[in-house]
Amino acid sequence: MGPNSKFNPLAAGILLASGASFVSAEPVLEEIIVTAQKRQQSLQEVPVAVSAFDEDALQQNGVTDVTDLQKLAPNTTLQASRGTNSTLTAFVRGIGQQDPLWGFEPGVGIYVDDIYIARPQGAVLDLYDVASIEVLRGPQGTLYGKNTIGGAVKYVTKRLTGDSELSFSAALGNYNQRDLKVSGQTALSDTVFVSGAIATFQRDGFGENVITGEDQYNKDIVSGRVSVEFNPSEKLWLRLAADQTKDESASKHGHRFGPGLAGEPVLDSVYDTETNLPSDNLVETSGVSLAVEYEVSGTITVKSITARREGNTDTVIDFDSTQGAWFDVPAIYDDEQFTQEFQLLWQGDSADLVSGIYYYDGTASGAFDAVLGYLAAPAGFTQKVAGKVDTQSISAYAHYNWQFADQWNLNLGGRYTRDKKQAAVFKGNYLGLGSDFPHALYYADTPEPVFLATLTDYTGENDWGQFSPRVGIDYQINDNAMVYLSYSAGFKSGGFDMRGDASVNPETVDGYDPETVNSAELGWKLDLLGNRLRLNGALFRADYTDMQVTTQTLVPGGGFASAVLNAGEARIQGLELEASLAVTDSLTANAVLGLIDAKFIEFLSGGENIADTLDMQNTPDTTAMVQLNWSIPVADGELVLNPSVSYRADTQIFETPGILDQKAYTLVDATATYYPGSGNWSASLIGKNLGDQEYRIAGYDFGAPFQTGFYGAPRTLALAFNYAF
Repeated sequence: MGPNSKFNPLAAGILLASGASFVSAEPVLEEIIVTAQKRQQSLQEVPVAVSAFDEDALQQNGVTDVTDLQKLAPNTTLQASRGTNSTLTAFVRGIGQQDPLWGFEPGVGIYVDDIYIARPQGAVLDLYDVASIEVLRGPQGTLYGKNTIGGAVKYVTKRLTGDSELSFSAALGNYNQRDLKVSGQTALSDTVFVSGAIATFQRDGFGENVITGEDQYNKDIVSGRVSVEFNPSEKLWLRLAADQTKDESASKHGHRFGPGLAGEPVLDSVYDTETNLPSDNLVETSGVSLAVEYEVSGTITVKSITARREGNTDTVIDFDSTQGAWFDVPAIYDDEQFTQEFQLLWQGDSADLVSGIYYYDGTASGAFDAVLGYLAAPAGFTQKVAGKVDTQSISAYAHYNWQFADQWNLNLGGRYTRDKKQAAVFKGNYLGLGSDFPHALYYADTPEPVFLATLTDYTGENDWGQFSPRVGIDYQINDNAMVYLSYSAGFKSGGFDMRGDASVNPETVDGYDPETVNSAELGWKLDLLGNRLRLNGALFRADYTDMQVTTQTLVPGGGFASAVLNAGEARIQGLELEASLAVTDSLTANAVLGLIDAKFIEFLSGGENIADTLDMQNTPDTTAMVQLNWSIPVADGELVLNPSVSYRADTQIFETPGILDQKAYTLVDATATYYPGSGNWSASLIGKNLGDQEYRIAGYDFGAPFQTGFYGAPRTLALAFNYAF
């Protein structure tokens, strides 16, 4: 961003972070362009609740990975999952993914360049080579398909220009943070452009394993992306892209709330741990894609997006967080997916159409051992779980927008999806520490395990069909004000419980059904005071049915039994407000507010409705942020100051109240970015959690002493420098 350019106000019209305004001749807010409806539109004309952040907004907010967006969008949770560094827990408007186990489906869709990322493993995306990020709230079933019943997050990489460019970005911070990003592009000919980017993110741990001194909560990630774009004519565009990420950050173990099984004391720091397991951890993800766009005529464009992705995870979790092998879980995950989407876009004088066909073919598999050393002492006891699920999904969709009067638009959409799943699940008991696959790695000095009994061993198959409609109407009051009313539906696919125990729950072999949501939304997009004030908001209500609820119970005599039930109904309603005010030509104030009332109507347990005793997880009833963006002339350039205060109300980690729950907390962040007059470099000082607030984001509760928590980052400071040739 150059010294005379203007910072995009708050993403997606939000009022918040994204949008601070840069120095301008007069105090006005810039137009924000989004692709929420799979075509470029002004944010203020899109009848969808969406927050969008461009590269400048992300830099000025100090966003380094997608979890930093949590404070910038109302009623949104984006956090690293329990026991992991790179698996994403995403909730929007009370809906998300309860369990990141392989084979389970998310409730918030993650997209990179319109390519669906089916699994949360590796989805805590670090930012580099990014053009923009959009957070869509509410069901997106028509245009984005299944598993977007809460919303969607779109990560868009930069499109090539053919200019010869090379840029470097480096960051140094406390905890020995050392980040380096290099990217560039050039033209091989008038019609062929090529680009590449590589990034490494390194940081020592916030804590350590007090026994070995190994890092805890560290970062060790290398990621790269290459792309080739071919423009043989004005009508045809092709892009071939590939990416790979390798995360070798230490495995993350929890902080124990009470004494261990052998009386081990509670550690002083919530970031420290005590474990007999190593810190070895590996998450690898990679993908390749081919995108083609062809303009058939001035009104019709066709697109094809072909992609293949795969991921592998090797990790360990110490549920007891002690030196004993009382409750260890070594685990492996593998997944791969192939997707193909064909789109047809039509633009008329008073109407437009986005339509397409989407195909998904994916496999998710994994295995883990629940090593319960406190049982069958001294030999120990282990339950092994292994399984695989193959998914084939095909859908057809259309979204039609018709301006039937000067100021009125009607939009109609629908998507029909057919899912087919085949699963194989095994669960067995072993005498000893570990079963066959991890024993030699972690318990080599103990006797070989002895197989005792099979609890689950089946293959199953099921299929589901679902239609997801959308209907909406919007009224353009004038050039600067629009209101809309919409109804939309979505669903999350059914499946099979990879942890199912058929000896306790024989019905597990039948699988579980999809969950659905029906949502109504009344929204508004307002630019007031001569485009100095932007007020966007929405009132919404969602009826959530057949909720997939995971239960875990201890089995008398040893081990645990899992079940996934369509046990719940909920009503979710709330208000979202996003505002941005250009106070002067150099000062913009942004604010965001999310209020939500999420209530279980029915939650069946043992035939009894226990809804009154539960609350929705990862859904604080209030989220808020206020922020200033102040541009000050310094030397020949500009210094942009971006302080913010964000608030999250009390949060339950699981539906049942317990020791894991987090009280309300407030975070103070601030970023100062300098843009010189030359315009080819910038420098930022980034401070996060300046009050050094301690707050819990995840945990496990299997009853004392197996109660552990995971925490957000402490106070961090970093100096980042960017240079472009």
